[in-house]
This record gives sequence, structure tokens and C-alpha cells, in this order.
Amino acid sequence: MSSDDDVRDASAGQAAQGDGDEAAGGTADVWDVVVVGAGPAGSSAAYAAATAGRRVLLLEKAELPRYKTCGGGIIGPSRDALPPGFVLPLKDRIHAVTFSLDGKLARTRRSKQMLFGLVNRPEFDAGLVAEAEKAGATIRTGTAVARVEQHGAAVPDRRTVAVVLADGETVLARAVVGADGSASRIGGHVGVEMEQVDLGLEAEIPVPETVAEDWKGRILIDWGPLPGSYGWVFPKGDTLTVGVISAKGDGAATKRYMDDFIARLGLAGFEPAVSSGHLTRCRKPDSPLSRGRVLVAGDAAGLLEPWTREGISFALRSGRLAGEWAVKISEAQDAVDARRQALNYAFAVKAGLGVEMGVGKRMLSLFESRPGMLHATITGFRPAWRAFARITRGSTTLADMVRTYPLARRVLNLLDARQAARGAGSGSGGQGPQEP
Repeated sequence: MSSDDDVRDASAGQAAQGDGDEAAGGTADVWDVVVVGAGPAGSSAAYAAATAGRRVLLLEKAELPRYKTCGGGIIGPSRDALPPGFVLPLKDRIHAVTFSLDGKLARTRRSKQMLFGLVNRPEFDAGLVAEAEKAGATIRTGTAVARVEQHGAAVPDRRTVAVVLADGETVLARAVVGADGSASRIGGHVGVEMEQVDLGLEAEIPVPETVAEDWKGRILIDWGPLPGSYGWVFPKGDTLTVGVISAKGDGAATKRYMDDFIARLGLAGFEPAVSSGHLTRCRKPDSPLSRGRVLVAGDAAGLLEPWTREGISFALRSGRLAGEWAVKISEAQDAVDARRQALNYAFAVKAGLGVEMGVGKRMLSLFESRPGMLHATITGFRPAWRAFARITRGSTTLADMVRTYPLARRVLNLLDARQAARGAGSGSGGQGPQEP
């Protein structure tokens, strides 16, 4: 680009920053980065791009704060991906975990160090949005996005993406990050495909002080009666977050598990303040993460841990990467350079989060076929408990544990071999998952 073009771009940027109303409207202005969705992935992307000095617009369809169905567990990788100085609005600090097998064989393991913290998502998400705003991002709430366009009359040139809002307004950007949840419109534009869909049910149950005190500092994880299912109790002061999750397909059975779970916990007599459900979606490994100048992150990209369905750490980490690479895409002068930067983003995600997801998928297969063995191992084999504690604290990852511990690797390899043999025996010709 010529020096005259540089001067014109710089002058346009200064004029836009001097007219906040016009910039927010996006009618005569091009943003460097537009982020769709103000959850952890979107806020992290907006923060990363704004910290790099770019002009960033963060769009959210809801008004904040808003409720989000989520256990709210902040494990080590989540904590490490937060903006510097971010103060977690913790409702409890967890030092103990009670494990049970469909309500039986309960055993509690404890740690002198905190395993992880618990937050309410409305407060947590609002705090992340505030950090993005402090970094320089402009926030617009109550703004739904209908679609994005990279060609056509709404797009003035090949360096620009048009974000069309539900009310017909068009916002222009040099790069777009889609972080609009598991039913993402931006994910649809990119072509994200999902291979694992699970149904989660959750209730926020206010309880008396005597009940709350019994749960303080301790959570419950119950390996459930349905293949791959589990339930949880997360204490948050005077409220218990209680939920279950299992593969989508038998909602009635999942609801029965939820009702039975609450009943045997002795909580059936308490009226939930909120009862909700949601679907979690896990991507196909070869599914795209970009299209043109548009990237996806977090749930919109189907990024979550397949076994536990933990998504906050994946959202924070992929969001930060998306924000950083969106800055590079916004600077790209042609489609070839933009494509190169988008591929670099995909490589960064797959080399880190993708490897963790691959191991998580193998762990889910083990859990589905041998829940009793998993329960016995984690409650009765001290190294397994230590591994669980190290993963939740963030000193290692599930993928690192498999690489480091030969026994864990042998167990998963044996499972892979059995699955491959079953596949061959049924004529499917399938192969087990590969080593991470």
C-alpha cells in the first residue's frame, strides 16, 4: 500500500475515534475487528485485539449481565488465560471432591491446595466484557447479528467483511471473530460441523445455611447411569448449582437422571431459582475454523473437552488466539495473506486445544465403556487422584499426562485396539483414534 494510502487510513482512523456514535453505528466506518458474542471467547478475542491497539467492536445480542447455563468451574487453564490482574468473582474455593457411581460407592478425596474456583457466569462474563472495554473495545449489547457477507453489494472491497444486524444495519470490518455460541450463525457461515452433541440440564437451588455449610469447599461428581453421563453439585454460597449431562438423543432419560439425582441428594424439597437446559457441541477434527477474513472461537467453533464437556478454558484460550490472529488478518492486504494468517490460527488451535480434545475423546470412550473402572481408579489409586488434581490446578493437561505416564498411555492404546477390533469385526473397517 502506498504512503498516501497509509496517510488516508490513519486520518480515517483518527476521525472515526473522534466520533464514537458514528463508529458504533458502523455506517461510514470500517472497524479493524468485529467480534460477535460477548461470552468468554468473544471477550477474550476483543481484549486481545484491543490490547494490540486495534479498533474493536464487540456485539452481544443480550443485555448484560445475563444468565448462562454453566457449572462455572474455573480450572487452572482458565485462570491462566485471564487478562492480567483480573479478579475472579469466586463464590467458593474447592479443596475436595466427592465421587460416586450412580449414587453409590461415594468417596471424598481432598487436597491441601485449592483445586479450582466457582463463579456465577453473569458476574464472570460481565467482568470479562469490562476488561475488553478497558482495553479499548467498544461494546454494543442488545444487538443480534443476522449474517456475515464477504461478497456482494454490502461489501465495498475485498479487504472488508459486512456484518449484517437483525435490524438491517450493516457493520464493516477488516476481520470478524464469531464467538456466538454453540448454535452459531458465524459458525454456519464458516462451515463448522459437529460430531458430538450433548444435552445438559441444570438447576440453581437456593438452600438454607445449614445445607450450604455442608457443601462449602467441596463438589460432587456422580458418574451417571447413561453412557458418558455424569452429574455435579457446585456450591456457590447459599445456592447449589446442580446438573447432569449426557449424549443428546434421549431427553426423557436425561430428565429422569436429573430428577433422581436431585431427589437422592435430599434437595427435592427446595424450589430452584432457575432451571435450564442447553446443548453442547463438539467439532469434527477436520472442520474449518475460518472462511476468508472470518474466524470462529469457543463454542461457535465446537471447541470443548469431549469427556467433561468443559468449555470455559477452551473459550478463553481460543478467544485470545482468535483476537491475536484477527489483528493479523485485519492487516492483510489481499486474500492470500488473509488465508495464510487464518491457517496459522487454525494450526495454533489444533496444535494445542485440538490435541487436548483428541485425548478427551479417547477418555470419553473409556468412560462410556468402563465407568466403574474409572471410578475405582480415581478414588482408589492415589496417582490417578494426584493427576486429576494437577489437571484441575493447571500444572499439567490431560494430553501431557497421557504422554508422560506410560500406564495411562497403555490403557488408552488398549482401548483403541479393542475399538478397532470391534470395528473390523462389524465390517466397518474403522480405526481407533491416533496418538496425540
